[in-house]
Order: sequence, then C-alpha cells, then structure tokens
Amino acid sequence: MEYAEYDVDTSELTFEQTERVRRYMKGLIEHEGSDLHIKANAQVRARINGEIVPVTKEKFTKEDSLKLAKEMLRGRFKEFVEKKEIDFVYIYDEKIRFRGNMFFQMDGVSAVFRVIPVEIKSIDELELPQALHKLPDIPRGLVLVTGVTGSGKSTTLAALIDEINRKHKRHVITIEDPIEFVHKDRKCLINQRSIGQDSLSFANALRAALREDPDIILVGEMRDVETIDTALHAAETGHLVFSTLHTLDAKETINRVISVFPAEDQNRVRNTLASVLEGVLSQRLVKTVDGKKTAAVEILFNTSYIQKLILEGRDMEIKDALDDGTQIYGTQSFDTALLKLYQKGRISEEEALRNASSPNDLKLRMEGIQGTIGHGQGPTSAGISEHDSDIFGLKDDS
Repeated sequence: MEYAEYDVDTSELTFEQTERVRRYMKGLIEHEGSDLHIKANAQVRARINGEIVPVTKEKFTKEDSLKLAKEMLRGRFKEFVEKKEIDFVYIYDEKIRFRGNMFFQMDGVSAVFRVIPVEIKSIDELELPQALHKLPDIPRGLVLVTGVTGSGKSTTLAALIDEINRKHKRHVITIEDPIEFVHKDRKCLINQRSIGQDSLSFANALRAALREDPDIILVGEMRDVETIDTALHAAETGHLVFSTLHTLDAKETINRVISVFPAEDQNRVRNTLASVLEGVLSQRLVKTVDGKKTAAVEILFNTSYIQKLILEGRDMEIKDALDDGTQIYGTQSFDTALLKLYQKGRISEEEALRNASSPNDLKLRMEGIQGTIGHGQGPTSAGISEHDSDIFGLKDDS
C-alpha cells in the first residue's frame, strides 16, 4: 500500500467517515457496549457484554477506512503510516471519550474504539470490595492492578486516584498511553502525561517524574525491565506508585515482576519487592445474572506473612494466605471473590465455576450454601443474537 501524501490538508476533508463512526459510537453507548470495531471491507462490529457481534450490515470500504484515518488523525497521519499503528483519544462529547487504536492489516485500515466515561466512578459506585479504601491512605510503596485487557484496570485505578484527590493534599503525576480518565485538581495537584505526546517512553517519563517533586506516580503499564526497576526505586525512595500488569493473579504478578530481570538480579528484586509492595488487585470481569458485568477481585495486602512468603520464594502458598487473612486484613483469593458474588445472587454457579482458579475446590465450598439462594442464568449479550446484523438500527447504505 503506497501513501505518497503523508501530510493531510484538513481543508479537503469532508469528515463524512467520522460522522458515520459517531453514529456507531452512539449505538454502542446506548447498548452499553465497550468496544467498537471498524475494519476495511467488513461489517462494523461491537463488543457487547463481552461478545463481538455485528451491529450493522453496512461495510467500510478500503478507501473509506483510509479516509477515516486521515480525518481522525490529521497531523498524526504521517506518524501512523510510518509506525503502522497508533494510539489516540477521540472526544465524543462532554461526558464520553474513546480510547482509539488504528492499525494496518492485509485489507487496509482497522480501528478499535473503547468507551471511556468522563465521569469517574468511586470505589463504592463500582461495587468494589470495601477493603480497597485502604489503598488511597497508604503513604508510600507499590500498588499493582492486574488482569487481562478489558478487565477494568484503568477504571479501578481512576477510582483510587480520585479518592486520593478528594482526601489528601498531594502532587500526583500520571504517565499513560494514552491518557484515559482526566482528573481535575481538587485537593491534589495532578499532572497527566501522555506517551508520544508529552514524553517519549514510560521509562523516560518515570525517571523524569522523580525530579518533579511527586508524592504519587501512576504508571499506565510496566512494560519493560527499565520501567519496572525505576518504579521499584521510586517506591523504595518514599513515593506511592500505582501501575498495571497483564497478569491473572497475585502469585503470577509477583513471579512476573521478578522473572523479567536477569537471574543474577532476581534475589535483589525479590527483596526489594517484598519490602515495597503494598497491594495487588487482580481483576476478572464476570457476567451477572442480569446479563451485565461485575469485577471479581483478588486482593493481596503485604502483611508480614505475605512478605515472608515472597522473601522465601513460597509463591505457591500465597493463595491460601489471602483467604486466611480475609477477616483480619480484607485479603481474598479469586475463588473467594467469586463465592461472595455467588452468595449475593449476583452471578450464577456456572459463571463462578467458569472463572474459578480451582473449580473443584470452589464447587465444594458452594455445596454448603446451595439451595439458600437463587441460581439465575444471565441472558447472552443482553438478548443480542450474533445473527442480528443491524442492532444499532442504522440505515444500510452498503
């Protein structure tokens, strides 16, 4: 594919394709979906209640998808052509923004847009465990929020930063790619930096942050050894550092942080991690009985016993330690989180077992409470069939 004209003349753009996408965004919002998928020579699809479904018969041609890229990226179109993929933020209105990613594939340009509400929900509004209210009051250390893509990590981090912003007088620096939730200065002074626009890399921005008088640093993702090492150093020198990893649970998170370093450095890193780690929140979004989503959260707080397990490399014992500390410390394993949701009647037995770390063990724990609560089976994709290709109700112009 040849692109002789890198520079985009905005006076020649009609923004017709952008208007098309805004109609799809409106439908996505109305159906409470999370992601909109545009692909050259394909139907428009959306992720609704966790499933990818066609939402209109209309297709984007190869030429239309290229025009969309020029309209939305404008001055960054040259960067897109050179790098072959690009992250950006699209402002839909005063209440909704989208995190966008465009990339080239064999048929042309594809784009994915994820909904980011401007309103930041609190820990309680998100119905997260009450134990999480401890984290905004921690003066220093490392807090990691983990889970697969789309598990709500950014939403949880935003809630934690917002609570700090309302309770404490601190300087907060966020380093993100791109900036998702925008925080207004309340009690805190908050500087938000976007990789690519405001800094060249996470590692660069994090090193610079240490010279910018921060109390709290949020690193959008710990992607490489240098970033992880600098984050550990920042926590060790008295800062409160929040970040994310794509790991499934607390045990894997600890292993990941240590294992990315060369073998000769791993003992040092293990000792540092045991000292500075304050908490690990590992999330999975699960379907509720009414067809929506809620977060099941494994919670690790670095108690003296957890610290001992980390130092001695006894990571396999962490899961049991989390459940042993539930009453005193508010820690819990994934399976306990799922059991609590099941006991409250929010998720079905099938959904709990499908997401459990140890389904057989969870099944045994459930046997004592079966019959005392209802067992609903949530609707699939809020009643949307994968064969329903025009759920947004848009005119088929293909």
